[in-house]
Amino acid sequence: MEISFLLNGETRVARFDDPTLSVLDWLRAEGLTGTKEGCNEGDCGACTVMVSDAAGARAVNACLMMMPQIAGKALRTVEGIAAPDGTLHPVQKAMVECHGSQCGFCTPGFVVSMATAHLNHRTDHDDILAGNLCRCTGYAPIIRAAEAAKDAPAADWLAADRSFTLPEVPSGVRGQTAPAFLPRSADELAAWYPAHPEAVLIAGATDVGLWVTKQLRTLPEVALLGGCTDLAEITETETGFIIGAGVTIAALRAWAAGPHPALAGLLRRFASEQVRQAATIGGNIANGSPIGDGPPALIAMGATLTLRLGDTRRSLPLEEFFLDYRKQDRRPGEFVESVSLPKSAPGLVCYKLSKRFDQDISAVCGCFNLTVEGSKIASARIAFGGMAGVPKRALALEAALTGAPFTEEAVTAALPSLAEDFAPMSDMRASAAYRMQAAQAMALRYLRERSGEPVSVLEVQA
Repeated sequence: MEISFLLNGETRVARFDDPTLSVLDWLRAEGLTGTKEGCNEGDCGACTVMVSDAAGARAVNACLMMMPQIAGKALRTVEGIAAPDGTLHPVQKAMVECHGSQCGFCTPGFVVSMATAHLNHRTDHDDILAGNLCRCTGYAPIIRAAEAAKDAPAADWLAADRSFTLPEVPSGVRGQTAPAFLPRSADELAAWYPAHPEAVLIAGATDVGLWVTKQLRTLPEVALLGGCTDLAEITETETGFIIGAGVTIAALRAWAAGPHPALAGLLRRFASEQVRQAATIGGNIANGSPIGDGPPALIAMGATLTLRLGDTRRSLPLEEFFLDYRKQDRRPGEFVESVSLPKSAPGLVCYKLSKRFDQDISAVCGCFNLTVEGSKIASARIAFGGMAGVPKRALALEAALTGAPFTEEAVTAALPSLAEDFAPMSDMRASAAYRMQAAQAMALRYLRERSGEPVSVLEVQA
């Protein structure tokens, strides 16, 4: 396979046999060793690079990005953050002046994340840097460096990457160990996939990438969906919104801040900035993880999933898509095309319980969407992740709450019904008893939050 792209301001052509080759491995083989390999699973941020195209610049993990995903785009590593004449970027200068580096292993990743944020005029430094880990500085000097650089003029040499374009490069398969298909639209994917139903569909590669880097799997055939821009659209209809399966978590979060702020708040805690910029909502649904944070919220909102097989589409309530652990109602050659959401869900509140606030996997994720009329609960949609082998509605709890007074006594009386809905397992994240107690506590937390009490760990004060 042959691809062309811009690397640190210069056009490059890369030839490789395996389309699942990571950008990190290719860079280091090319001598660009400033990009570090730390965890090799998207957790530490040491391999952060900047990818730019017409949609803008974003920081991503090179260890999880496969080489075909950068075709026709502009790639910046830490070696290309300074100006062409060697002048340091403002964030590099600030890191030196604020003593933001000690051992230096994590520093290149921090610099690229900070430079990307600087280019995008973002100053939410705690969010931006939550996916970059450092064991030396204690973070305070790094945050001070980000603050010191925030008002400096944008680097025009980085901004120029956004206008980079290349003619489409053929994605022909010649001597590859894993044949690849790079569709340019959902129609192309729909025409190809039924004849290749065993192929692995790769959108952001934040999950599939681990099959390669950690499980050392050789994927026999893949389709990389980054070129299907029509899958990355959000469309408003008379009754709601259609979210394309290729919409990234970062884009969904930014959009949801308007019509669905509770969903946006949950997505703030979805992995890290680098992962959110690559991961897609379709991938989060299609992988069927019982601890994926997207489905519980979408189920509580009453989301409908659209699946496509060739030219045939079918829709079903999202909760019916998940059949058993890692088993979904998806036919061979059928793919997730979109998910439909209502115009609003004012009763929606989501709670994520994990050992760390940032960049951690949920022990329990509970999403509540209750309609309260007067003093009674008129309707309830409640869904949990981490409580079963699939994301699942709490139907017994919903039934116990519907028609009941919206009081602590009534909600407490309904809580035992959760045992009819779930028999959670014990694992390294939480015991079964803890999960059940936590899920019940979330229902009371919802009541108290709707009653005006502060319940967030970011708001409660001693």
